[in-house]
This record gives sequence, C-alpha cells and structure tokens, in this order.
Amino acid sequence: MPANSIKTKDRSIGIALGSGSARGWAHIGVLQALTDAGIEPDIICGASLGALVGAVYANNNLRSFSGWARELDIIELVKYMDIKLVEGGGFVQGKRLMDFLKQHIGDMNIEKLPKAFATVAADLSSGREIWFRTGPLLDAVRASISLPGIFTPVRHDGQWLVDGGLVNPVPVSLCRAMGARVVIAVNLNGDIVGRHLRKKTSTSDKGKKVSTESRLLENLYSSLKKHAPSIKTNTKRSNEGAPGLFDVVASSINIMQDRITRSRMAGDPPDIILSPRLSHIGLLEVDRAAEAIEEGRKCVERMLPALKDILDRGDAGC
Repeated sequence: MPANSIKTKDRSIGIALGSGSARGWAHIGVLQALTDAGIEPDIICGASLGALVGAVYANNNLRSFSGWARELDIIELVKYMDIKLVEGGGFVQGKRLMDFLKQHIGDMNIEKLPKAFATVAADLSSGREIWFRTGPLLDAVRASISLPGIFTPVRHDGQWLVDGGLVNPVPVSLCRAMGARVVIAVNLNGDIVGRHLRKKTSTSDKGKKVSTESRLLENLYSSLKKHAPSIKTNTKRSNEGAPGLFDVVASSINIMQDRITRSRMAGDPPDIILSPRLSHIGLLEVDRAAEAIEEGRKCVERMLPALKDILDRGDAGC
C-alpha cells in the first residue's frame, strides 16, 4: 500500500461496484482515480460487470485489463460469443469469454485473492440474492454477469443463477457483511431512465455513425440465423416513432435497475455515492470503454473533497 494511502481510523473501506452492462467500464476509471488519490478499498463487492471489474482489481490486474477494454470493439466481442439456441435459457454460453478473461481474473478461489472480494447473483427460481464469498472466482463472476436473455444462467448448488443486478444492483449490504465500516457505492444507473426513448439525433447525423447496439444486434442476428434460419427480427424503429425491440428491452432494464437501486440504497445507505454521468452510453455499447473509464475518473475527481472528508472523520460509518 502506498505511503500516502488514506485509511479510516481502525476501519475497513469497502467499495460496491454497481451493475450497468457496458457502462460498467466506468468502474475501471473509478478504481484508478481512487488509487491515484491514495484511497485503496480493503473490500471489493460487485454486481454484473461490477463483479468482473472488481475481480480483476482484487487480483491486481486492472492495468492490463483496462488496456484490453479500451481496444474492445464489436467485431472482437462477437468472437467471444458462443451462440446456443437449442437449450440453455440464453443464446450466449459465455465459455469463450470466460476462457479469455481467465488471464485477467485468475483461475483461483475467491479466498485466495490478494484483496477481499465478493459478488452477488440472483436465484432464478426464488428471486433470492446469492452471495459468493468463497469458491471458484470464475464461476462467481460468470453467474453475476448472466444478463437474462443474453447469457445462459449458471447452475450452482441446484440453483439457476442470473445477473446479480436483478436483486442487488449496488451491493452495499454485501460490503457491510464483509466487514466494511465505510462504504463507497458506485451507481451507474442514476441518470439512465428513458435514455433509449429520448429524441434521436438529427437526420444529418444518422449517416455518420450506426449505433453500437444496432451493429451488435445485427452481428448477433447473423450468428443466430446460422442456428435457426427462420428467426426474424427488426431492431429499428418504425416510421411512426414507436420504440423498437431493443429500445423496449433496454429501457425496461434501465427502469428496473434504477428502481431497485433506489430501494436497496434507501435500506442499505452507503457513506458516499459516486454517480458517473453515463446516460449517453447504451446497454451494449462496449466499444465506448475509453469514454466510460474517463467519466469514472472525472466522477472521483468531482467527489474527492467529500470522499476525503468522510474517510478522515472519526465518526464515519457509525
């Protein structure tokens, strides 16, 4: 730990990295900026992509992972998508992606990580949240990132598990249970409701750049047709301005995560909330990692005086 690291008085600092799909790249910038400021969390908890970034950070591999994320584009991402329609409850198995990510996350048990780490998933049958504090790290991360309808659910101890963001989008309660006395929450969903239904860009701008989400869906559609040629879909809006398929799905997820996040943090309030401004980045716009990472850094810079004040106070977390 650097000599100028900030520690609370006899307390552990926890960070809860929230869900948010492609917006989750912002966690990289948040963690980098905190490190630059001498703030190093002792406990890292994450949901969905927050679990992935948190696992990388807990294993001290954030720098190389950041480089990979910045270079990721749609063509590269599709290479990791092993399509499977016959069975499974989702059309991406995720094995190829996890095999690749093993070099960044590490193939070990959670309890062997250099930093304390935990993640959350949702039991598809009961709706209960399942905490992973021990056991295989890759399995825990794979369960937490299982976005319903995209990734197949994960079988664990007789349960089918899906994305942890469904039940605990910003796992402050898990940080507390792990022993954190001061908790920093990173909420990626504070300004996203209605993002996919807002007024589109002008006609003159439409030809300049096809949205990443549309390109990703088209690539997925091409892959799906190889497995099921009869599948038909339309990812574009009608002329009347009615929302398209992806608009409906993405906006529904945004609304759900926003409402659950508000409810959970009201019951389990963190000591400070970091809310990167990410409404301009869509659910699947994975090729905008550089923007998200930069905004994560800026968010910490904006909140740094408040962060240091809370961490320096003797009564924080009581």
